[in-house]
Amino acid sequence: MGISRPIVVVSLFSALLLLSSMAASAMEETFVECLLDNSHPSHPISDAIFTPRNPSYSSVLQSSIRNLRFNETFTLKPFLIVTALHPSHIQAAIVCAKRDDIQMKIRSGGHDYEGLSYVSAVPFFVLDMFNLRDIDVDVSTETAWVQSGATLGELYYRISEKSKVHGFPGGVCPTVGVGGHFGGGGYGNMMRKFGLTVDNIVDAYFIDVHGRLLDRKSMGEDIFWAIRGGGAASFGVVLAYKINLIRIPETVTVFRVEKTLEDNATDIVDQWQHVASKLPNDLFIRLVIDVVNSSTQANRKTVRVTFLSLFLGDSKRLISIMTENIPTLNLSQSDCIETTWIRSVLFWTNIAIDSQTDVLLNRTPSLVYLKRKSDYVKEPIPRAGLELIWQRMIELQVPQLVFNPYGGKMAEIASTATPFPHRAGHLWKIQYVTNWNQGGVEAANHYIGLTRKLYGYMTPFVSKNPREAFLNYRDIDLGVNHNGRLSYVEGRAYGIKYFKGNFNRLVHVKTKVDPSNFFRNEQSIPTLPH
Repeated sequence: MGISRPIVVVSLFSALLLLSSMAASAMEETFVECLLDNSHPSHPISDAIFTPRNPSYSSVLQSSIRNLRFNETFTLKPFLIVTALHPSHIQAAIVCAKRDDIQMKIRSGGHDYEGLSYVSAVPFFVLDMFNLRDIDVDVSTETAWVQSGATLGELYYRISEKSKVHGFPGGVCPTVGVGGHFGGGGYGNMMRKFGLTVDNIVDAYFIDVHGRLLDRKSMGEDIFWAIRGGGAASFGVVLAYKINLIRIPETVTVFRVEKTLEDNATDIVDQWQHVASKLPNDLFIRLVIDVVNSSTQANRKTVRVTFLSLFLGDSKRLISIMTENIPTLNLSQSDCIETTWIRSVLFWTNIAIDSQTDVLLNRTPSLVYLKRKSDYVKEPIPRAGLELIWQRMIELQVPQLVFNPYGGKMAEIASTATPFPHRAGHLWKIQYVTNWNQGGVEAANHYIGLTRKLYGYMTPFVSKNPREAFLNYRDIDLGVNHNGRLSYVEGRAYGIKYFKGNFNRLVHVKTKVDPSNFFRNEQSIPTLPH
């Protein structure tokens, strides 16, 4: 009798695994049949379907996993991937998933920090947009259509092929997918001059819960408002966006200057925080703050601040502005590099500035285990507060802090113009950046714990009631429901932090256009209770 009970337990567990596997196999089989039945005769869907039995399944799944935390053996994988090759494939996926109430995750570039576009706690499939990445640039009208599966690097390169005096104010990482970046209110180093991506979107092709392909006129202004910064995947599938190109000078100037505490970094940061949001709109200066070995004291750590800038003009004018506003940095001509806008993209992503610009067509990023969080600062941090932050960072050694200045165009656009609410009154945004190289739960818990500690230490210096956060820096610490069936109350926990007063309008739009909450993820917009 002493050994019979474990055998029974193991047998029961094995039986449950077998039943689970059989259920998944049956779901996959009926779902594939439905997809094939709903395939357009002129655009068969069979080549777009990848099941775990397909030898390319793993490579397709992993091709857009950017956070290695979600590429572990214990991570639940999709039972199927649809790599849409035509709009009809998206429509078929929606019809079949709705029929069987199957969760659909929508992925464009896969950079979402919490993996919500390709991870779930319930059986799910992935609609992967990477094949839908056409870009049509029309310099004569200063517009472009870009499909959601394109990357920012592909978009920037295609613009630069057509014009030396046009660009787009998107993010600085070229492997980010357009779909998630635009849908969540993406920003870049020209936001003080031109605003966010969503401030420069003028139309879209959108497939709704009924499978209808709509443009701005036919979808209506409520949906068009919501998909420009409200997390488009809560409302439907955006096939493409039409954007306004922006005009840029033929010569721009970049610099990267590093200072440590021994180089009076605290004085420079203090000066930066009082003027960064008031500088001419052509100038953007990001701070990257991390902990390094001290060059003056053996076996000691110090804080390093990297001042990283893009100026839409020449170095002579830049130095004049810096001398007047941040003289403590002591910027010199030798610190400055005059270049073209497209090469400034290389500089900002740590690619050699003289590289061939077609390197931006490379969709493969560096892969790490990571955690991100965000905050907003509305009042300058007292000098004693800065010194306390440095002390805490030296104690923890991770994460980095990244300060992105606001003001300029960001303060001129109404907080209700798009779902993105963090406009006037915000001095800068903080990103908490923690990367590590070891897999496993123990390492993840350690580094995530350090990130949460620093986030806790920052509480006195950041926005309150709510403590605001940036949607595109997804953070499940703010609230989550793992089956995606969010109630209004549960959704409000993080929704108010991401959207402030715009959250309620997003909920009403969601309830109107997707009352059954088909388009959902762990931090999607909930519907109102029936």
